[in-house]
Amino acid sequence: MSARFNSTATPNSSNEKSRPAQTHFGFRTVDEDLKEDLVKGVFSSVAPKYDLMNDAMSMGVHRLWKDDFVSLLNPGRRGPIKILDMAGGTGDIAMRMLDHAREKYADRTTSVLISDINPDMLKEGMRRVRQTMYHNTPQVGFQVANAQALDPEIFPDNTFDLYTIAFGIRNCTSIPDVLKEAHRVLKPGGTFACLEFGKVDNPLLSQLYDVYSFSVIPMLGSILASDRESYQYLVESIRRFPSQPAFAQMIRDAGFTTGQDFSGQGGAWRDLWGGIASVHLGVKA
Repeated sequence: MSARFNSTATPNSSNEKSRPAQTHFGFRTVDEDLKEDLVKGVFSSVAPKYDLMNDAMSMGVHRLWKDDFVSLLNPGRRGPIKILDMAGGTGDIAMRMLDHAREKYADRTTSVLISDINPDMLKEGMRRVRQTMYHNTPQVGFQVANAQALDPEIFPDNTFDLYTIAFGIRNCTSIPDVLKEAHRVLKPGGTFACLEFGKVDNPLLSQLYDVYSFSVIPMLGSILASDRESYQYLVESIRRFPSQPAFAQMIRDAGFTTGQDFSGQGGAWRDLWGGIASVHLGVKA
């Protein structure tokens, strides 16, 4: 048995000192400094078929969840705002935000900075934006950045009205660091909004979802994208993500105010499809 699990080992041993900090990559345990490159590899692989990946992960309903996410945030209702869409590489959330503000409130001033750690994902987003009316306008920008350590010169304190991150935070090495940076760059009164896979409470639905996740999704990755390994990681990363109450507490620990620990009006989160996905909200005081 290694010193890590040996109760007789001294905490100040040279082995303990030299051991690098570790985290999870799916169900694997890896050194923290390796996870970032491993995740980059996954998303570089899936970037050209990102929508296909999400269709496989959610049985196609990710599009409905994203529509619900944007409708809940209702951009444009209080006038033009500045949005930071983190891990937003392909631009699907950003485009929905801008379309909602324009179509519902005739708002053509709200802007979104789309940021992602992966240049391949951002290239896919740029390709998509070129096909829209937002191309070459001040309403959309792109920036490669690490959500855990945003450059203060590019992302100053108290800058954004809304910080969104959809299906991205679970892939970050340090979720607390991401949340602290989100809190820093938001204006007082600004909103942190996260759409992420969650924990299913219903035992029958949970069992069915597990069968689909671990049996069907990796197979679809092999068939549709010739990439079973990346899809297997994505399934495992969902299972490793904290429960809704645990993540809500992490949001509060970063300095945000949330609702109480339940789903729905007045709650810290909104479950979608029985908790397969959830929307978490926090406000910077």
